[in-house]
Amino acid sequence: MHLRSLTVVHERFPTRQAYPFHLPLFQATARVPLQAPVTFFVGENGTGKSTLLAAIARAAGIHIWESSGRVAVHPNPHADRLCECIDLDWTAGVQPGSFFAAEIFHGFAELVDSWARSDPGLLGYFGGDALTEKSHGQCNMAFFASRFGIRGLYLLDEPESALSPRRQIELLEILDQASRQGQTQFIVATHSPILLSLPGARILSFDHCPIREIPFEDTSNLRVFREFLDGLPPRR
Repeated sequence: MHLRSLTVVHERFPTRQAYPFHLPLFQATARVPLQAPVTFFVGENGTGKSTLLAAIARAAGIHIWESSGRVAVHPNPHADRLCECIDLDWTAGVQPGSFFAAEIFHGFAELVDSWARSDPGLLGYFGGDALTEKSHGQCNMAFFASRFGIRGLYLLDEPESALSPRRQIELLEILDQASRQGQTQFIVATHSPILLSLPGARILSFDHCPIREIPFEDTSNLRVFREFLDGLPPRR
């Protein structure tokens, strides 16, 4: 365990009228305990999972790869300021780590491949092949398999994107093995019931106000999948 908890300091909010500070969830949540090597953030779209994950990264000094070409139609000057309003409680000082978001990872893969033109040995770190020559899912898995053996704090935003169910099971096994080594900690925002089934992981629900822990069996992700499968008509 590198990061024990985070505290939302409401007195630092620059506003309560704009995202994300207008969300009742952040206004009501004070302390978020992180009591397991793997913590999952779950909740409907727009509840603030990715926003808090990115805020943790910025507060921890972990770089977030972002495209400089995107321009918002109506820029929100407060959108990325939640990091200024949280305090992180470390076990033994700030730890290195990385931030993964499926929507921006392809840009990182293109950058790695461009570096490899002058340093081909770099690709050995990712299995030996150019990342952009793999499928999206294969590219992501190559990164997970190589990176998660290194000590640190890993923040993952919907890592199941582009992964088949079988690949999600492989990622589940990687998370399980890496977390058991005692050198890595994961905080993962996800909609995947497969990943949420990881034994020993803690699940924090953003569908509740304030944020609170729930058991795997009570996640809406699992319930929706079960209801869908149970409702399927018999196939001939």
